[in-house]
Amino acid sequence: MEKIKCLPSTAFLNLTIFVLSLLVSAPAQAALSQEDKIAIGTEITTIYRAARGVIAKSQKLINDATKGDKGLSADAVIAKTKENYKKATGNDFKMAAAGTLKAETQTALLDAIKEVMNNAQPLINEKGKGLKGFLPAIFAKQMGDGFNKNSSGKASIKLTAPKNYVRNRANRPDKWEADVIENKFKDPGYEKNKVFTADAPHKGKPAFRLILPEYYKEACLNCHGEPKGAKDITGGKKEGGKLGELGGAISFVIYN
Repeated sequence: MEKIKCLPSTAFLNLTIFVLSLLVSAPAQAALSQEDKIAIGTEITTIYRAARGVIAKSQKLINDATKGDKGLSADAVIAKTKENYKKATGNDFKMAAAGTLKAETQTALLDAIKEVMNNAQPLINEKGKGLKGFLPAIFAKQMGDGFNKNSSGKASIKLTAPKNYVRNRANRPDKWEADVIENKFKDPGYEKNKVFTADAPHKGKPAFRLILPEYYKEACLNCHGEPKGAKDITGGKKEGGKLGELGGAISFVIYN
């Protein structure tokens, strides 16, 4: 009788691990509940806003021509981001359990912040130069691009706005975002600061989508306020926005 050949123990173990990884990891994202997805979207948009807030609050420092090192290293900005996160949520920032999509997206965003700030050091620390152009919106765009790259096709984020308020064409709302902005967020009866969620395609792929409205604060009006058409400090034209008016939105996607 011909003997059955056995796989070497190491090869068998590796095969077992590979098969199990397919069984466990493949459906993990699909198994997320709607509540899980909302929690992830809320977490990532909160970190995103917290980080942008650090750069917004640091504009005077960044544009100080008399100073060299501004003390805004990647680690310093991450630390301040976590402080802002706690102010916004009432909780300390915590990494989610390893291997979860929440942990993956947290890591993707923190790594993006680090990369943007590391690359920005020569610019923001340049002595003798005033306006650096390292604006909150620029930082947010770069942070979003980094997150999208780091997320490996599992999630994405971007800053957008009503069409008439968009400056950077890359931030233009897609059809779904524009519809939510115009027909939900601009509705006087819509609850302020409430996220809107739906299952809707994104770039041709089935996805869970979350979008968070943002309203003009006093500091925003320096560049985006009145008089409409006047030049702001960057040379761009002011939109004529008013305090408390809908000025933008953060759009987040988890691909199903």
